Amino acid sequence: MPDLPSAAFRRQDETPDEQFYQQPRYVTHIDDGAIAAVTQLYREFFPAGGRILDLMSSWVSHLPPEVAYSRVVGLGLNRAELERNPRLSEWVVQNLNTTPLLPFEAASFDAAGITVSIDYLTRPVEVLRDLGRVLVPGGPVVISFSNRCFPSKAVAIWHSLDDAGHLELVQHFLAEAGNWTDIVPLDRSPRQAGRRTGDPLFAVIGRATG
Repeated sequence: MPDLPSAAFRRQDETPDEQFYQQPRYVTHIDDGAIAAVTQLYREFFPAGGRILDLMSSWVSHLPPEVAYSRVVGLGLNRAELERNPRLSEWVVQNLNTTPLLPFEAASFDAAGITVSIDYLTRPVEVLRDLGRVLVPGGPVVISFSNRCFPSKAVAIWHSLDDAGHLELVQHFLAEAGNWTDIVPLDRSPRQAGRRTGDPLFAVIGRATG
C-alpha cells in the first residue's frame, strides 16, 4: 500500500473530538456475537496476570471475565465512561488525534487492545509507533474492528475500503510504524453452518519489537 495523503484522514465532522464524545454512551457498538469474538481474541493473546492497556477505551473492555490481570489501564475520551468500567484499575483521558504520544513508560505493558476504534485515528502510525514503545518486546496488540462506526468521525480512507481493504490498511499502519513484527490479519466473524451471522469481526495482531 503506498504512502497515504493527508486527505485520507479527513473526516466529515472535524469539530474537536472532545465535543463529540462529551456525552457518555453506555452502549456497545457491535453485537453479542462480535463481542464474544473480541473476548476470545483477548483470551488467546493477553497473558493472564499481565499488564493490559485498553486503548480508546470506554465503559466496557470485553476482557474475559474468568481471567485476572495485574493492571488494566484504560485510555479514552469520556471520563464518565472510564469511571464506570469495572475492569480498569487506572484510566487516562486523552485525545490521541491531538496527542498521539502515550503517557506511559517504555515496556510498561504486556499487551494492548484497540477495539472497534482504529477507524477514528487521524494519526494512526504515530499512535501505533508509541504503543510499540510502551509494550514489552514480543507484547501483542489486538486491533479489532467491524463494519460499524460513527460515520462522521471515521476517516475518509476507511469509508472507501471494504472489509479486505480494512485488514490491509491496519496491517499497513503497523508496518509503517516500524516497530511491530508477526503482523497477522484474522477474520473472526461469527458463523453458523459456515455462514456469517450478525456483525462481522476482523482483527490484526502484531507484536512489539521494543
